[in-house]
Amino acid sequence: MEEAQEMIDLYTEWNEEDIKKEADPEWAKDNMEYDLRSCEWMVVKVRAREEYAQNLYAAMCNRDFVKNDVWPLLANKTWSCSWRYAGGIVAHMVGEGDYIDWYCSGINGSLDDDDRAKMAPEAIARYEWMQENFVGEGHVTDEIRADLLALGWIVLDDDLDE
Repeated sequence: MEEAQEMIDLYTEWNEEDIKKEADPEWAKDNMEYDLRSCEWMVVKVRAREEYAQNLYAAMCNRDFVKNDVWPLLANKTWSCSWRYAGGIVAHMVGEGDYIDWYCSGINGSLDDDDRAKMAPEAIARYEWMQENFVGEGHVTDEIRADLLALGWIVLDDDLDE
């Protein structure tokens, strides 16, 4: 029981630190996380389409971004985050869950005939849907690239897609 309370206290402390950090106007400057989380149309898309949410998560992994504005471009002031942090941003935008709901979601193995035979039809359909709609970490779809640009962010490291 004491260990559970310690975990609750730890998460409460983290949440309080996040609230304090996010209340600072400096945190919002040239911060893609702030722009994503505060952009109503982007949040609507993330909540409406699971594949869009996953594609946004994947795009943030292994990438650098720069604000499409004179000073950040000239100063080469980039923004990036870890896979775990990217998952947390998407979970926050979705409004439920946490980073682990998205973490490594672009890594889909293949099914052999024996595995497929053990699965319910709904599970097979879900697997096939994910194979068609989810992308690997670091991949930026055209839709995500266009939406980030509309939000004011340029995707760097384009050579990773080749």
